[in-house]
Amino acid sequence: MKTFRILFSLLTLALGPALTGCASMGASSTEPLLSAAGFRVKTPETSTQKEIYATLPPYKLQRGTHQGKTFYAYKDEKQGVAYVGGEEEYQKYQQLAIQRRIAREQYEAAQMNRDMAYRWYGAYPPAYYGRY
Repeated sequence: MKTFRILFSLLTLALGPALTGCASMGASSTEPLLSAAGFRVKTPETSTQKEIYATLPPYKLQRGTHQGKTFYAYKDEKQGVAYVGGEEEYQKYQQLAIQRRIAREQYEAAQMNRDMAYRWYGAYPPAYYGRY
């Protein structure tokens, strides 16, 4: 039963944003948030872009400055692309990440409350609690 709850929790977290209209979930949960925040997906094409891309650490959001403007880049090594955005997109990404964390914490709290209520009111048979 515990395994089922864990799988259900993971499935809900993975499919929740896709079902509510956010970007679809990929191998990581960062890429969909970046896309939803307005980051643009760029494939390095010129030799200079390829050199810069090669120096970026994979799967980590990096801050940089170009011609006096701040930008953020995230290297998705598996897809061979970079997510690039400015300060506005970064702020939106931060908001989305906080909202996702709050939603996950609320969901986990609701699951714990439900589990405790079941135990309190005896909804499960004694075998569920390890007593025969």
